[in-house]
Amino acid sequence: MSLSDQEKNRYSRHILLEKVGLKGQEQLKSAKVLVIGAGGLGCPVLQYLTAAGVGTIGIVDFDRVDATNLQRQILYTVSDIGENKAISAKNRLTQLNPHVAFDVYPEKLTTKNAIELFKKFDIVVDGTDNFSTRYLVNDACVITGKPLVYGAIFKFEGQVTVFNYKNGPTYRCLFPDPPKAGSVPSCSDVGVIGVLPGLIGTQQANEVLKMILEIGESLSGKLLTYDALENSFLTLNVNRSEEEVQKVLGNADEFENIDYDFFCGITNDPKVNEISVSELKEWLDNSRDVQIIDVRESWEQPQVEELNAINIPLNAIPSNFEKIDKNKETIVFCQHGIRSLNCIEYLEQKGFDNLINLEGGIVNW
Repeated sequence: MSLSDQEKNRYSRHILLEKVGLKGQEQLKSAKVLVIGAGGLGCPVLQYLTAAGVGTIGIVDFDRVDATNLQRQILYTVSDIGENKAISAKNRLTQLNPHVAFDVYPEKLTTKNAIELFKKFDIVVDGTDNFSTRYLVNDACVITGKPLVYGAIFKFEGQVTVFNYKNGPTYRCLFPDPPKAGSVPSCSDVGVIGVLPGLIGTQQANEVLKMILEIGESLSGKLLTYDALENSFLTLNVNRSEEEVQKVLGNADEFENIDYDFFCGITNDPKVNEISVSELKEWLDNSRDVQIIDVRESWEQPQVEELNAINIPLNAIPSNFEKIDKNKETIVFCQHGIRSLNCIEYLEQKGFDNLINLEGGIVNW
């Protein structure tokens, strides 16, 4: 795919590079890359792939911009709050490089749409933040034969690698089984240093460019880990497990029917009573006598005064659980419903048996 004179000027610093040149830049223009998630990792990935001149970029994200995103998701501004991330990202990125075509999918990635979507692209980038979607993305890449550039962040640490590339390992080769549901909290539960997604996301973008240009050494078979506090890198070897790969391929015909939430233990546990926000509102309207415990930090929003909740942050529960009346029906909530599950698990060990989790957390209020 040839470049216009305007594009040659724009990408002149690439074209001057011996390992890129005019041919390499044309390869970038011909490439099609799908980015799953336009959040902390997706933002730097999208920015650098756009600036580099990747010809077609797909963006999948059903989420909307929130004020809490702005600390690290640098594509967005206060004027974008409430807007769909995929659409908002496209609008901003088009201003960065009008020569790039953007395919926007403001919807949730599911087993129903993943296969056909992945077939349209050459490389898939995983910028997601939950295990069920990571397994879904991996399996769809294995089935469609697409390389996957993976990144993950946690507090001050990050990981980058390349899966399913030139007969290399897959995500399931590294993580054949998901962690126990709730055992690995999300950024919304424990926080993340703002620069970390940028550091990891740019590494992901670099892996994409190297694959397209066919230069350098890929991270396939190597997990690059980064500690932002120590400013240290560690590379771990990852081996391909043919057994795990064949499991995915063997279930290809049933892919659309796989419940990844259930596989990751996210589906509601029948042992844990849950209540939806709408049901809780009905209880309050009917003046039902319940005790409500907020295990978030005191500064977290939204604050819902009508709940008349007792605020005991999760890490303070062990030294304050006696403040909770064992004889009362008790609703426990947090921001997204994960910390509250952990709290319920702990309180049940202390003899509580009347606990109800607010499904999805107070963010849905």
